[in-house]
Amino acid sequence: MGFGISVKELKTTLPSMQDEVQSAASSAGAFAFERNAILLDIDGTLLDLAPTPAGVLVPSSLQSALLTLWKWTGGAVALVSGRTLEDIDRIFAPVKLPAIGGHGAEIKPGVAGRETIVRPLPLLDERMRWRILELAAPGILIEDKGYSIALHYRQAPERGPALRKAVSLLTSEFAAGTYEILPGKEVIEIKPTGFNKGSAVLELMEMEPFRGRAPIFVGDDVTDEAVFAILPEIGGHGFSVGRVIPGASGTFAEPADVRRWLEALASRAPE
Repeated sequence: MGFGISVKELKTTLPSMQDEVQSAASSAGAFAFERNAILLDIDGTLLDLAPTPAGVLVPSSLQSALLTLWKWTGGAVALVSGRTLEDIDRIFAPVKLPAIGGHGAEIKPGVAGRETIVRPLPLLDERMRWRILELAAPGILIEDKGYSIALHYRQAPERGPALRKAVSLLTSEFAAGTYEILPGKEVIEIKPTGFNKGSAVLELMEMEPFRGRAPIFVGDDVTDEAVFAILPEIGGHGFSVGRVIPGASGTFAEPADVRRWLEALASRAPE
């Protein structure tokens, strides 16, 4: 299946610090609503980071744009996140989109009659969970997701180096290849190996309404690199946020630019 919009055309729709949103709107009509799918990371990509994961804000204009794009792509818009599906639905309520949660541990295709897929994956070892809880300190928020556990240190960035060292030593106590450390923006996450966002996207793209479409993925963090790596296999293209990521065809400056691009794209949807 061909890519509904050329890389050259798509790049002209990507706002950056120098480009105006009007430029995006003028080119967004080249997007093929019937042939493309849109896959979006959440934190640091769609939404600005907040002091705590629960503190993120979803603008009503973004909700409206996502709903319009979901409608005119036939449902082929999905959120791809380290958050759980329950948490994704909570922060985007009342909009409920197809989604990949838990870095690929959960998949919700968003098709009527198709149940959410929860992979039979190993949960964190209880010894690991309790050892991580021992790292609790002022300014460090520990988020237990079941399949993984994250240590947020946005409120105490000076603790980052010591925390990374402690987590590395902790995981080394277990058999090699048992756990994976996912560094992020003032967060460190630990999860069992064997699944990631990339493997989950491959699975999602075999499901309706995503099957046979060319995906456009936007992500910003280390955990999104697994998706960029598999995009060539499925005829997709990726765009990073805030930094250049290997495999990305272009870069947005910040989440606000991604939101404006989506709004411009939605504004060109058929009436």
